[in-house]
Amino acid sequence: MTSIMTNSSAMAAIATLRSINSSMETTQDRISSGYRVGSAADNSAYWSIATTMRSDNKALSTVQDALGLGAAKTDVAYTAMESSIDVVDEIKAKLVAASEPGVDKSKIQKEIKELQNQLVSIAKSASFSGENWVYNDPNNTAGTKSIVGSFNRDADGNVSLTTLQFDTTKSSLIEVDASGDYVTNGDGVLSNFMEYEDATGSTVTMTYSLLEMDISSMTAGDLSEALSGVDAALQTMTDAASDLGALNSRVDMQKDFVADLMDSIEKGVGKLVDADMNEESTRLKALQTQQQLGIQSLSIANSNSQNILSLFR
Repeated sequence: MTSIMTNSSAMAAIATLRSINSSMETTQDRISSGYRVGSAADNSAYWSIATTMRSDNKALSTVQDALGLGAAKTDVAYTAMESSIDVVDEIKAKLVAASEPGVDKSKIQKEIKELQNQLVSIAKSASFSGENWVYNDPNNTAGTKSIVGSFNRDADGNVSLTTLQFDTTKSSLIEVDASGDYVTNGDGVLSNFMEYEDATGSTVTMTYSLLEMDISSMTAGDLSEALSGVDAALQTMTDAASDLGALNSRVDMQKDFVADLMDSIEKGVGKLVDADMNEESTRLKALQTQQQLGIQSLSIANSNSQNILSLFR
């Protein structure tokens, strides 16, 4: 039946054209944004996962910055320890030279004094971001320092942080009190009274620290004792340098891991929500063709009603 009141063909063509236009809007939005899932309305599950993982990746980016800061602190402490070891090596060599008969120990003491001053200078300057892991005073006490290493989310959605810890009592070279005097019973390797184990395994403690050592009037026996004390301090410093080096290595590995983890998360999110541009461009071409055909179909449907007029001529 042909009716001038209801054009069924035109209505069908309009409905088809409306559907095509809606699909084109969706495809064009994906092409312009680059996302297949750009909002919760597109796919609520994928959108929720992607939003959460993007937030976690942002937290990991902050962790990367924290690891960089931690690496700087360990680098500074290790550099100071390494330089101090070199200086203590020089002091050890001076003690050996002073043990030679007929040597003017007062002149050697002047050299040792300059080396002692250098140790203090190295320790004081080994500060980064307000922290010094080798020089301690009442405002910067030795203790456990934490470096944020990672951001974690478990299966239940609970979040936590992984920290890398280091006890700076192991790396403390000099400790001073509020008046600036050396603390001889604290954590500082250089400011403590020197001590060593003798042949019987007993601990021999001297009445002076490496920083306050004066060989000017020492006897051969005193020099031998001082040499043993300096060597023991050198071994302690070497152990501390090893600990700092191990921490530094772990921080570097953790930085690399976090960077790789961030890349993996970003790729995973992309697989969930990114649009396939090859597929979308092909779909757009097809929809444009369908749109043209739909417009043509609507034009034909509208022209059919005009043909009725010819029946009344």
